[in-house]
Amino acid sequence: MSASPRILLTHTPDMRRNYYGERALAGLRALGDVGLHEGSDALDTPNLIAAAQGCRIIVADRATPCPAPIFAALPDLVAVCRVAVDIRNIDVEAASAAGVLVTQASRSWVPAVSELVIGLMIDAARGISRADAAYKAGRAPHAGMGRQLAGATVGVIGYGPLGRRVADLALAFGMKVMVNDPYVTVEHADIEQVELDELLRRADFVLPLAVATEETESLIGARELGLMRAGSFLINLSRGNLIDEAALIAALDEKRIADVEPGAGDQMPSTALAARADVVATPHMAGLTQPAIEGQALETVAQVGEILQGRAPHGAVNAEHADRLQRLATGAAARS
Repeated sequence: MSASPRILLTHTPDMRRNYYGERALAGLRALGDVGLHEGSDALDTPNLIAAAQGCRIIVADRATPCPAPIFAALPDLVAVCRVAVDIRNIDVEAASAAGVLVTQASRSWVPAVSELVIGLMIDAARGISRADAAYKAGRAPHAGMGRQLAGATVGVIGYGPLGRRVADLALAFGMKVMVNDPYVTVEHADIEQVELDELLRRADFVLPLAVATEETESLIGARELGLMRAGSFLINLSRGNLIDEAALIAALDEKRIADVEPGAGDQMPSTALAARADVVATPHMAGLTQPAIEGQALETVAQVGEILQGRAPHGAVNAEHADRLQRLATGAAARS
């Protein structure tokens, strides 16, 4: 093993440009010998094992799975640092069994994503994208009656950091705000906490902002879409798997809801859904701003610095099982 610890950054060149950046890469290189993945496709398990031989730390992107076999095949590996909150691509149980530390980043993207939520709500309510598309196609758009946010009712599903930020912005626009989240108590005089069915029946704008889990898989299905008000809008800025896409297409065909805006998520809308005139679709772009991305990337640099000193950093999810971390702690003590 070289004196300089080896670190693997798994991002493809395109992913590095958008999701890591030169400033964070320079910070990582100041801490060790950084190996870069130069292929255009994400590393599969055999190629990840090959690329990470001799590495102390893997800094992982969202497209690179870290399953159980890598921990047995990489005896020098001490930690896997995920450049995001979502660590579903890492087998944390297997990492813990092998004594490997797993870390996650915080939500530096909340301001960026919450701004896009408001932007998509305005787009849906005023038909901006449809009018622009008609003009570009050489047609005169229909100037229909829009809906203002002030006085309208928004239903926020999930009152985590993103839900709270969006709720505050909605209040600033003069909206009536309802929240559904069975795991928190909303203590805000201007926000009404309701059951999901009531939210769906009353909201002009339905915003699924819950975390993607087994429990929230297809949270909005045929029954839930059937409860929504005629002419209401569905704005999804969480993961795509919160919505039953087949049920959504059926609801749109029946014109039971006015519009849908599938926002940024790991699961992109299908071509069939995205091509519809009553849908505005975006790629995984809601958190793609420099402050949002750089915040998470620089956070992993700080985590790597702590790990190389033998310490479990902020963002560690299994520190109590990270036995391999002791190797670095012993080395740091010997150098001091």
